[in-house]
This record gives sequence, C-alpha cells and structure tokens, in this order.
Amino acid sequence: MMFFWVQMGEYLNFAWEALKANKVRSFLTTLGILIGVATIILIFTLIQSINTYVEGEFSDIGATSVYVSKFPWVITDNYFELRNRPPVTIKEYDALAELSTYAKWVSPNIQSMRTVEYKNNSLERVLTVGCNDQYPETNNVATEYGRWFTTVESNNARYICIIGYTVREELFDKEDPLGKRIKINGYPYKVIGVMEKKGSFFGFNMDNQVILPYTAFRGYSLHRRGLTVAMKVDDATYLDDMKEEARGILRKVRKLSPKEEDNFAINQQDMLTNFYNQITGTSYLVILIVAAISLLVGGIGIMNIMLVSVTERTKEIGIRKAVGATRSQIMLQFIWEAIAISMLGGVLGMILGVVLSQIPLNLMNLDASVSFTTVFIGFGFTTLVGVISGSYPAMKASKLDPIEALRYE
Repeated sequence: MMFFWVQMGEYLNFAWEALKANKVRSFLTTLGILIGVATIILIFTLIQSINTYVEGEFSDIGATSVYVSKFPWVITDNYFELRNRPPVTIKEYDALAELSTYAKWVSPNIQSMRTVEYKNNSLERVLTVGCNDQYPETNNVATEYGRWFTTVESNNARYICIIGYTVREELFDKEDPLGKRIKINGYPYKVIGVMEKKGSFFGFNMDNQVILPYTAFRGYSLHRRGLTVAMKVDDATYLDDMKEEARGILRKVRKLSPKEEDNFAINQQDMLTNFYNQITGTSYLVILIVAAISLLVGGIGIMNIMLVSVTERTKEIGIRKAVGATRSQIMLQFIWEAIAISMLGGVLGMILGVVLSQIPLNLMNLDASVSFTTVFIGFGFTTLVGVISGSYPAMKASKLDPIEALRYE
C-alpha cells in the first residue's frame, strides 16, 4: 500500500512539472473544462437555491389541504373550455361543509383588492379575504396577538376583522390597533387581531391583507360570485378519501351525469410541486447538454495537448522504459498528467462558478450557499474527462518501442 501512494506521489509530481513547463499552454487547454464546470456550478447552484425557496413557499399551502375552485392551478390547455365552467359558490361550500365526513375543517375563501382606511391614513389594493372561523386551520395562518373571530360571529356577519403586519404598520404606526375601527371600501370593521408576519409568497406581500367573516364581505354576492373552498384533514392518510368524497358531493350538487366530466377543480400542493419539477427537469437537461459540450471541447483539447506532449517527450519515455518502467507505469504517468490538467480547469471553474452564482442569488435574496453535491459533481466531471481524454495518449506512449524512442530526435 505504501508503494502505491509513493507511486501516486511521483505521478503527481511528474504532472506538476509538466504543467509548470508549459504554463500558458496548460491554462489555454483547461479553458473548455473551466467553462463547462463553471456552467455546472453556476446553474446547479441557482436551481438548487430556487428549489429551496419554492419548496418553502409551497409548504405554506399545506400538504393536507385541498382547494375547490373553478380553475385548476396548472392550466396547460383547454383554457377556453375551462372558463365556461360555472363558478364555485356558497351553495357548494354549504354542501361540502355539511356532507363531508373526512374534512375536519372547511372554509370558503373570497378574495378582492380593497382600499383600507384609518383616520387620515389610507392603503390601496389591500388583499381582503372573506372566510369563516376555520380558515386558520385550512390556510395555515395565526394571530400574533388579539384573537380570531368565532363561529357565532361568522354566522351573524359581525363587522370585525384581523389585519396583516403591513396594514398595521402603514395605518397605525405605533398605535395599538385592537378595538379600533377601520373602513374597508367605506364600511367600518372593528380590528380584533393582528396576524403573524408571513412575508412574501412568490413576490406577493402576504402581510398586506385584511381577513373578515365571509358573511360580512360587503359588495360581494355570495350566491353568484365565485369563491374557493378550502378543506383539510387532520390525518394525511385520509387526504385522497376526502378528495374523492368532495368530488362526489360536488357532482351531486351540480347534477352531473356519470358521462359528464367534472366542471370544477380540486387542487392541492403536489400539483404545483409536480409541475415545477417538470420545468426544472427540463432545465437540468439543458444544463447537462451545455456542460457536456463544453467538457467535450475541453477533453478534445486535453487529448491533443497530451498527444503533442507524448511526441515531445518520446526520448524521455524511451529512457524510462530502458531503466525498467512498465507499460502500466507509463500509462498512469500520462493519465495523471491529463487528470491534473483537467482538475486545474475544474478547480478554476468551481471558483468562477461559485463567484458568479452569488450575484443573481444575492439580487434575488436567495440562499447563496453551494452544496457538497454540486462540488462533487464538478469534481466527478473533471476527473472523468481527464481519464477519458488522457487514455489514448497514455496508451500510445506506453506502446512506444524503447529503442526507437531513444533514437527519436
């Protein structure tokens, strides 16, 4: 074992001396590898950071919730057919809330952009959500202080509301909002709670919203206008059962015959996750193609330079063979030299890729760390290119006749 590591040390030393002897040529040879590895590191890092961000955003939707609406969340075709569907209304919500045995929580969800006022302060385009007392469970929200409205308050259309962090900051500054009345499109609502800070969801400020009982949502016809119904189970194993049950209830309410297709959508988190994975899967394929082309060009460059090196060092090879070097030792010497050249480009490419990836990630406020997997892939590619591109020149060198090699000038 000790002899093996001594030999490896000698081969690396030979490779290092060869690189030093032809610095410019070695660097130019590594450019293809450098560009390929930098591309891999840059784009893999970007996609992994975006994946982490997207997974965090999707987690807010809730893995045990489904959302009944007119449109599916992912529309690939047939939009003009989908838009002719009837909207989901309060009739469907009432049926689901009454008849569903698997759903523990059911809430309607009415949304509109409204103007919110308090004294002389005004905030336009605030997301105003009408729901019931079960909305915190179905949509994973909670109050930071204050309270949520009760079932009785929801059923009796009380003019009360819970405001988001941004609304509190913009309208009340340092004043305690609890018990104060704000106007939503001119109608007064008493503030009974402030939501926990939610941040943004794909760029939309989730703290810029007001939540109130759907029965007190003025200016909105509950029986004609469309809404979304959120349903949630307390045990994920019943999620599919809840979906099928909801489907049956909706088909019965809408009097659809067995031959008719569903004219509603039951959406859940994995629909978005699967669609996103399809998109990123294509991105990964493009990355591999671009990187493979760059690495192929780099590998060809290394092979050409190694063939030149074998020709230039023919006499050296003859001397080594004359003093007892075996074919395998000659092969390993030149393969390690090719790997060293390739690794030089790989290391430089990794440094360049890491540096370049920080720029867009910092601009997008995303995690800018580089994973071990990405670095491992970069090293793996460069080692593989070095072995493949160095094999033919190394084999050619090992087959040289020592007598002919010693005569070479």
